[in-house]
Amino acid sequence: MRIATIHRQTAETDVYLTLNLDGAGQYQGETGLGFLDHMLAQVALHGLFDLTVRVCGDLHVDPHHTVEDTALGLGEALDQALGDRAGIVRIGAAYVPMDEALAFVAVDLSGRPYAVAEMRWAGPSVGGLPVTLISHFFESLAVAARATIHAHLLYGRDDHHQAEALFKALGRALGAATRLDPRRGEMIPSTKGKLV
Repeated sequence: MRIATIHRQTAETDVYLTLNLDGAGQYQGETGLGFLDHMLAQVALHGLFDLTVRVCGDLHVDPHHTVEDTALGLGEALDQALGDRAGIVRIGAAYVPMDEALAFVAVDLSGRPYAVAEMRWAGPSVGGLPVTLISHFFESLAVAARATIHAHLLYGRDDHHQAEALFKALGRALGAATRLDPRRGEMIPSTKGKLV
């Protein structure tokens, strides 16, 4: 079973996270940031992952450490649950509209961390979350998951719609990339013979 449990503890945050790649899209979470929980629920639902997240962070400072360490924990869980990545599709991409907004996310579970996050926002925050932390979430996730992630906010007016489109697209791209391909069997999807 492709399931991982992560406990990531620092002086700034305490993150407990479980991830089932072959789930039913269920999210249970409490990060202390309602908008982040709403976005994580989108990833779980649209990726068909079961995701449980409990975070106690230094929100009296600001949301930065909580968002960053949640993304790192999710990335670690993805990496752990994928194991040697044998038999997976490996690459997934999704366009997602949300009313007037349109987002695109492409993921390659290549073993090589890289992120491109192109996003323009109408305001400085959405749901109490600084919008700069949304691109940082994608970047931190890519590092810990050992994945290449390109996230592009193509257009939109409402920041809530734009953010939700991005996280739905992330869930769908990850869902496609982590899917097992029966034609591959136990083959590593790389001409190198390993994903590093």
